[in-house]
Amino acid sequence: MKTMKLLFGFALSALLLTSCYREEVYINDFNNQPGITLNQLLNSYELWYVDINQTLGPGETPFLQIAFTVSFRNGVLYANNNLVGFGSQGNGFGIDVGVYDAYDMILDVYHDIDGYETFDVYQIDNNTIELYNPFNDTSYFLNGYQRTTFDYDYVFYDNIHYFLQEYEAWEKTYTSEMGVLNEFDNENYLQFLAGGNDSEFRSSQDVNIADPDNIYWDYTGVYGVGDISNNMYLKTLTLDYDFFDNEYFELSVINDQRVELYHPSSETIYQFTGRGYIQFLRETDSNGKRIEGSKQLKKRKQKTAKKDNPRVNTRS
Repeated sequence: MKTMKLLFGFALSALLLTSCYREEVYINDFNNQPGITLNQLLNSYELWYVDINQTLGPGETPFLQIAFTVSFRNGVLYANNNLVGFGSQGNGFGIDVGVYDAYDMILDVYHDIDGYETFDVYQIDNNTIELYNPFNDTSYFLNGYQRTTFDYDYVFYDNIHYFLQEYEAWEKTYTSEMGVLNEFDNENYLQFLAGGNDSEFRSSQDVNIADPDNIYWDYTGVYGVGDISNNMYLKTLTLDYDFFDNEYFELSVINDQRVELYHPSSETIYQFTGRGYIQFLRETDSNGKRIEGSKQLKKRKQKTAKKDNPRVNTRS
């Protein structure tokens, strides 16, 4: 009987310890510090940068695919989906895009547009977590930062082509007096399309159009944005015009609504002002259903080749 009592005592102690572990859900933190809960981990950094190029698996989770950063604040999910206002919108957190619940090693998100998504959460290192979506077998990797140490400028200029997509149109509002006459002098509006191959632009010779929807687009081609060595703030922009060859510019950003294009071959400076700001949450119809194929359906593209996800789905 005494032996049975001892065995029962050990079993009860083990059960209590297991229950306590499941209730608190401690996560190792690699510095031999006491474990923290998942909620504490998500709140340990103000911003989680979505490292889109590290994504593993065949699928896509829409709200993560368009976000540069996400933040978990007292049950509310925030995201920086736009580069316009990046670093200032929502005090750097971005906009409210939904709510979340964190328990055990599971994160449930209820996105305002895309609805319910669930993830298994894995801590990779001190400031990196993996969000594994068991329904599409895809993992996103998020790097943690505080707002005071996060390099908003680097992210902005590293993704400048998305910035160009955040207006319905760019209107030419300045042309320098210096410079040789050239074909591009006649182009008054540019548009950089999101979605599809993510490299399509349109141009128009219309003048004084108040509503970007009323612009008649004369030409559609492809464009590319490139880097300039040792200058993060200066980019190249190439517009492919079949009928008069490519147009090459040095692109600099004046502010969140204005860019400058320097045309080296003619030594002309142009300024374009953004018209019709697009706030990316997701475009929806009157019933709240997402509109597929819209030019406003911006999403970040993975520059690295897609790789199979080695993560095993434990919920299947």
